[in-house]
Amino acid sequence: MYALATEQPDRMDELQKEAEAIASILQEDPEFIQIMNHPEVSEEEKQSLLDTVWQGKISDETLELLHLLVEKHHFESVVDVMNYFVDEVKEYRKIGKCTVTVPMELSDEKKKAIENRLLETTEYKSLEISYEIDPSLIGGMQIRIGDRVVDSSVKTRLNDLAHSLSQIQLR
Repeated sequence: MYALATEQPDRMDELQKEAEAIASILQEDPEFIQIMNHPEVSEEEKQSLLDTVWQGKISDETLELLHLLVEKHHFESVVDVMNYFVDEVKEYRKIGKCTVTVPMELSDEKKKAIENRLLETTEYKSLEISYEIDPSLIGGMQIRIGDRVVDSSVKTRLNDLAHSLSQIQLR
């Protein structure tokens, strides 16, 4: 599905919206996934159920992916697959997902300054930033973009200092 989206960029929005909708619907109604994973429901019944529920509502390519997940006995991962696709499309479009953890609520002005600085220092054209509050940080912040973490919190600096001091051997 990702290859199709990158080969036909004009369809990327459509495929992304389908993946987001499927993930959202299935997260709200986990019973459908339970039925699709139930060992007493035959593969043919599962395939037919997919057609009944989704045909005409999503693209043939997306429906084909759902059929493949049933065939390979991986339908329990459908939400993860859809979310992964959405994340890959966002990466392709240079839209970053970022989590900023701070010790207290920030003003809109400070949030905008953080966003501008992150846009300057990354390859992203835009960012989807979620803010979390963790008073134990004391000061500073932790920024997570993908698998990268920048931690300038006072808590981490104090822990690093304590670790360094514990390594000193007195004679």
